[in-house]
Amino acid sequence: MPMFVRSSARSGRDAVFAAVDLGATSGRVITGRVGPGSLALTEAHRFPNTPVRLPDGMRWDVLALYQGVLDGLRTAGLAGPVDSVGIDTWAVDYGLLDADGSLLGLPFHYRDGRTTDAVEKVLSVCGKRELYAIGGLQHLLFNTVFQLAAHRTRAQWGAARTLLLIPDLLVHWLTGTVGAEITNASTTGLLDASAGTWSDALIGRLGLERSLFPPLREPGSPAGALLPHVAEYTGLGPGTPVTTVASHDTASAVAAVPATGPGFAYVSCGTWSLAGLELSAPVLSEESRAANFTNERGVDGTVRYLRNIMGLWLLEECRRAWERRGGSPELPELLARAAGARPFAAVIDPDDEAFLAPGDMPARIDAHLARTGQRPPDGPGGYVRCVLESLALAHRRTLRGAAALAGVEPDRIHLVGGGSRNELLCQWTADATGLPITAGPAEATALGNVLMQARAQGMVGDLMEMRRLVARTQELRHYTPQGNQRAWDRASARLEQIRTAPGRSEPV
Repeated sequence: MPMFVRSSARSGRDAVFAAVDLGATSGRVITGRVGPGSLALTEAHRFPNTPVRLPDGMRWDVLALYQGVLDGLRTAGLAGPVDSVGIDTWAVDYGLLDADGSLLGLPFHYRDGRTTDAVEKVLSVCGKRELYAIGGLQHLLFNTVFQLAAHRTRAQWGAARTLLLIPDLLVHWLTGTVGAEITNASTTGLLDASAGTWSDALIGRLGLERSLFPPLREPGSPAGALLPHVAEYTGLGPGTPVTTVASHDTASAVAAVPATGPGFAYVSCGTWSLAGLELSAPVLSEESRAANFTNERGVDGTVRYLRNIMGLWLLEECRRAWERRGGSPELPELLARAAGARPFAAVIDPDDEAFLAPGDMPARIDAHLARTGQRPPDGPGGYVRCVLESLALAHRRTLRGAAALAGVEPDRIHLVGGGSRNELLCQWTADATGLPITAGPAEATALGNVLMQARAQGMVGDLMEMRRLVARTQELRHYTPQGNQRAWDRASARLEQIRTAPGRSEPV
């Protein structure tokens, strides 16, 4: 259990927490006001997250992101005192520091293609079965373990002394402290899924220096206090604490699922759809590995047993492609067209590797459909319907698989994140799975971040109390299955044929 770093519950006075939440396309600083029975968010600052394609690969502009964080904290502070700061981001990516603590180049983007050859190098030392038995991770080309194997071939590797995942790097710049938050560390492939510690044996076998990997931190523990120059720039009080939250954004989102009891499934839906269950222990069976499920840490030692699905990235890349060709209807109009398009005219496998990199997504969908003997959709509405129906089918396949492998039977799905605003996706996920959906909150990640800070200061209790507070204070919508179950069954069978067809791209 994480320790409470302060016991300063405020006898009726609201506290304000700054949640730094960085996603794949934008970053936000959100303030959360927490009081007895109350929880409200306000967006203080939003800024773009624009990757940079350099001659040697695709990189994150982490300096611009850090400046956005500082500006956001300054804006948050203008509204009044801030009691704590917490940071969450996407997973797997990292920065390397030299002996002086200086960053060795911009961090690579997980969509960079440099890991293709590195995967085989890792598997020649430690096969898929052994990797899974230790780390319990879904096999993804961009897992940190594969990124590190690719990085070792570069000249700068010899100067590296410390590896910090992106949220840990930002915490380091804010506080000067070094650590590895455990929910994000669990996405590297180098954390022992059963013991919850770095796997020294695996790190050594792969030829990595154990000293690269900092001490682990649990959500709710102290990360340090703002450095003087940071406090001066942001206007926040000297010594403002930075609290370790569940720094993997999905872990924060799952912590804020508004469940009032056990037995639920979840879909954290945004750029990616993370669909799965919350368990008390990892599932490390050979059947689980073959089905490509991942075991990632959650708050209070829970396990997020899930699969990564490509998510609304597919839709957003379609919209960007249409914009480049001279304009695209706004999302509400696209969804209206999708609602009127022919059901199940085309089905794609969202996990196809061909959809991973940025680019002309409609053309890639066309190629995928041609390869699987299907015709292209009819206009933008048809493409949107194809994407959303295919995502709903992927949610169904993933959640049913997780339930079978874990030996549990969920009675409800909580769909959180930006995708919870997409009524078609919510309804079609209910129809495809045959389970009721509770949609929302859309800002689950920021809520989980804020609540972990509030909990560290003694203002809220255990994980269930955090979730009850979300359920009482946030806007939620409910969907019941309404569609033709036989039609969804037939579409699911088509998707399974596509997934197992010869010549398909490997899943990410």
